[in-house]
Amino acid sequence: KVVEYLKGGIDINTCNQNGLNALHLAAKEGHVGLVQELLGRGSSVDSATKKGNTALHIASLAGQAEVVKVLVKEGANINAQSQNGFTPLYMAAQENHIDVVKYLLENGANQSTATEDGFTPLAVALQQGHNQAVAILLENDTKGKVRLPALHIAARKDDTKSAALLLQNDHNADVQSKMMVNRTTESGFTPLHIAAHYGNVNVATLLLNRGAAVDFTARNGITPLHVASKRGNTNMVKLLLDRGGQIDAKTRDGLTPLHCAARSGHDQVVELLLERGAPLLARTKNGLSPLHMAAQGDHVECVKHLLQHKAPVDDVTLDYLTALHVAAHCGHYRVTKLLLDKRANPNARALVNLCLQEHTPLFFPNPSTYSIRRNG
Repeated sequence: KVVEYLKGGIDINTCNQNGLNALHLAAKEGHVGLVQELLGRGSSVDSATKKGNTALHIASLAGQAEVVKVLVKEGANINAQSQNGFTPLYMAAQENHIDVVKYLLENGANQSTATEDGFTPLAVALQQGHNQAVAILLENDTKGKVRLPALHIAARKDDTKSAALLLQNDHNADVQSKMMVNRTTESGFTPLHIAAHYGNVNVATLLLNRGAAVDFTARNGITPLHVASKRGNTNMVKLLLDRGGQIDAKTRDGLTPLHCAARSGHDQVVELLLERGAPLLARTKNGLSPLHMAAQGDHVECVKHLLQHKAPVDDVTLDYLTALHVAAHCGHYRVTKLLLDKRANPNARALVNLCLQEHTPLFFPNPSTYSIRRNG
């Protein structure tokens, strides 16, 4: 009936509001004969929807292998990209359509082509857990060019099996991620950074064994040890230190791993870093010590560890702020009391504002610390 309708001389390239035409719909439903008829009557094989999807995209996404074969034989662009950068191979890999993946690869599909977010067909197959598709893509990755961000995904999932497969195919363990920290700044995180963030010790060990740089610095000078310290994963921090991670490495803002752990309140990591010789007196660009950061966050246990390791209780910033100034200003009763018990100077003078006025900790108190002021 459709063929008879076509004989009526209608425009076979007519589409709906989304740009879908008869060829797209026939491809989606797997109507091989109709697809051939439409192409024979002049339907454009690479006509695209408003989202940039061709009939080959649609057939690949739907797993219509026979339609895919017809379209490719009729000259469809096998590496056509949609508005988001999706290729037919990407779509087939995403849905685990093995026959389609194999056929597209055999006929010249480029698996190095990435989406606008940096995802390759291998990456999306790995993310979706399609092990068979992953294996096929890896077998066809003869030049080792499909690197982003598949290894990062394996690191995030603690998937040592996939990571090992990727590394066996000559992937560089330090390849940088295309993930965005925000809309304007690239992170430059390596798979080891990702493993450190998620506390995935197994993959981190594999990456290090395969030569990943333990101190690889991302855009802002962030090393995997900074990441692990901030996240508070003691086992990961220990692994990185055991593998030579630089304990006094500084970010662009001057943060050491100890600063990161103290600011986040991870007392066990703080203690581990201190036992390994982390610099107590390290300063950020603003002159903040780890003690200042622990005080600012009201992290009592971290403050205790730092003081037990002889952190100077009255250490000052560039503006001569002590940890007591900071705790009092933030209204942290427990830390304020602890610092006073450790003989912090309540009369220490800081320089505040551009007029360089001098103020003691008692100038700063939040109402919650007023009782200390009144009784001190």
